[in-house]
Parts: sequence; C-alpha cells; structure tokens
Amino acid sequence: MGSLNTDLLENNSAFGSLNPLDPEEFRKQGHMIIDFLADYYRDIEKYPVRSQVEPGYLSKRLPDSAPYNPESIESIMEDVKNEIIPGLTHWQSPNYFAYFPSSGSVAGFLGEMLSTGFNVVGFNWMSSPAATELESIVMDWLGKMLKLPSSFLFSGNGGGVLQGTTCEAILCTLTAARDRMLNKIGRENIGKLVVYGSDQTHCALQKAAQIAGINPKNFRAVKTF
Repeated sequence: MGSLNTDLLENNSAFGSLNPLDPEEFRKQGHMIIDFLADYYRDIEKYPVRSQVEPGYLSKRLPDSAPYNPESIESIMEDVKNEIIPGLTHWQSPNYFAYFPSSGSVAGFLGEMLSTGFNVVGFNWMSSPAATELESIVMDWLGKMLKLPSSFLFSGNGGGVLQGTTCEAILCTLTAARDRMLNKIGRENIGKLVVYGSDQTHCALQKAAQIAGINPKNFRAVKTF
C-alpha cells in the first residue's frame, strides 16, 4: 500500500483510467471483484468462522498516512486477501451460528449493485419517481403479507418506509410516538414521557429513547416471567 511519503502522482497506465466512472475500467474491475467474491463464497467454509487476529493487528500492516498515488486493482485485491480477510468474522459461513442468520444471496448482492450503480437519492418523488413509487408498492406487498388492516397501507391512506437498520426503525417509531404525545401535552413536558419495554428487549430501544430526548430515568424495563 502506498503512503504520503511516495512521489507525487505520475501518469502510469498500470493504475488504469483516472475517470471515476470510466465504463470500460468499471467493466474490467467489476468482473474482477465479482470473481473474487464468487471464489470467496465457494471457499468460505474453509475459513475459521471467528477471526484469529489480535486487536491492533491491522495498524501494523497499513501505512501511517493516506497515499498520494493510486494502486492497481490487482494490488488492492491482493491486500484485501492478505490483510482484510484474516480479520473478518465470516457471517455467511455455514458454520456460523451467532447473532443473525445468514442474510446474503445472489439476488441481494445484485440488487445492491443495481442500487449503488444508479446512485439514486430518493428524498422525494421528483428526485426519482420510480424509487418512491417502488417503495410504496413493496411496503403494501409487505403489509398484505402480514394481513395488516387496509388503513396501514398506502392504498388505504396509510403507508410506511423501508429503513436501513432495525435501530433506525426503532428510533423513527419512537420519535413519531414522542411527537404525537407532545402535540397533546405540550413540548415543554417532554420530561414526563416514559418508555416501557420488556427486559428482553434489544438495547437499541433504550438507546433510541435517549437519542429522542427521553430522560434515561424514565425508561422502564418490565420484567418478564
């Protein structure tokens, strides 16, 4: 890996095009990464599920400062193989039985590629109509699968959104509940709000309550039996 101590950028064809969206360079490097990942998943059960490295291992392998010069994709992938993979917990391994179950799939990977490739910023309908409408349609599909009342669906003047993580969804839900109550009792009374949760609930609920401005003393963990 390069560092700030290297010479200034030189026009070296080994680095490929410096256009970040060059179609042919993207095609070449994209195929390399797909092949790399396909080989990784082919051999994943050969790796120890839990990384065998010790804390701080990576700082000994990387330079102290960011590089001025780019490296070839071949060199980068070699670094990933030699320096990064040994420090991974292999969540998708068939031998992995902790935390969340395997969540990877060909459809998921390719969907992520499409989403990243289009680079849509879907903060409103005009910014990308298909993104907004597709989310609404898929959320209605989910609502119907769960047999929710029609009032919960976009088609019934309800609706929902897809969140990036469970923690994000909890925070959004709690914030909406907070604002609905404060609209009734006055925002100056936020100190009176209390959040209840099972003592088996994920700690994300307590964190979300604190982020939403709820007094930590007003979080109640209800004991389960």
